[in-house]
Amino acid sequence: MSEDTPSTNDPDGRSWLERLTQVMQVDPKDREELLKILRDAEKRALLDADSLGMMEGVLQVSEMQVRDIMIPRSQMTVLSRDQSHEEMLADIVESGHSRFPVIGEGRDDVVGIVLAKDMLRYCQPGSDNFYVRDILRSPIFVPESKRLNVLLKEFRSSHNHLAIVVDEYGGIAGMVTIEDVLEQIVGEIEDEHDVDEGQSILQHDETHYIVKALTDIEDFNEFFKTDFSDDEFDTIGGVVLKAIGHMPKRDEVVSIGSMLFRILRSDNRRIYLLEVTLDENVSAEISNTEKSG
Repeated sequence: MSEDTPSTNDPDGRSWLERLTQVMQVDPKDREELLKILRDAEKRALLDADSLGMMEGVLQVSEMQVRDIMIPRSQMTVLSRDQSHEEMLADIVESGHSRFPVIGEGRDDVVGIVLAKDMLRYCQPGSDNFYVRDILRSPIFVPESKRLNVLLKEFRSSHNHLAIVVDEYGGIAGMVTIEDVLEQIVGEIEDEHDVDEGQSILQHDETHYIVKALTDIEDFNEFFKTDFSDDEFDTIGGVVLKAIGHMPKRDEVVSIGSMLFRILRSDNRRIYLLEVTLDENVSAEISNTEKSG
């Protein structure tokens, strides 16, 4: 048994569940008192930190609404029903997502959902006669005010993973995925952009890099030959957060100096993963340094 794992028994032979039940016999008067009891249980090693975090997340989800976590309309990665399959495939590959709203006349006209896997048949040579309607799935629409716990239940029962969010006037306000909801409970979920454990910067090509937001500014500067100050922040995520000026959503972008930063993953508490795009001069400088080294 690891040192981080709570012991399953007290010296008197009681299991952790029996001890937790005893603690929970106190009748909490409100949510805050319930949280206090749970946190006290964690301090007594009746719960581990991960279990406590998920319990807190469940309570939080029951009080949050879709508008609290949705991806705003302006930041949605969408496909157009008028695109050719080559154009759609290019957009799908560039974004790295697996599900896409398909629009007609504009972003207020969502006509369906396309799954990246449904486009695979059109990757082969000679794949003609492409009609997007053949792979278009019906969109699910939800109001901004819907509770997240209700939305999660609907996602599970309908087997949908993405919903289009509408405002009180029926316009498109944004989109929300099942991953967005689950991350409020279990924390960040790793995806195809993840950098290996122990690695902070991953190069995709000459001008594109995936960077963990917690990368030390000193390490970032050393790698990219930049001179970001660490007087105010310790990590590159802090620099990006200040430049944006608010807690960003996925796919928000900000330009700092000669670099373009795009948010690959974040939640309502912090940034996790960034895509860094360099201009040609910075890319050449890094390349020359590597060759001389």
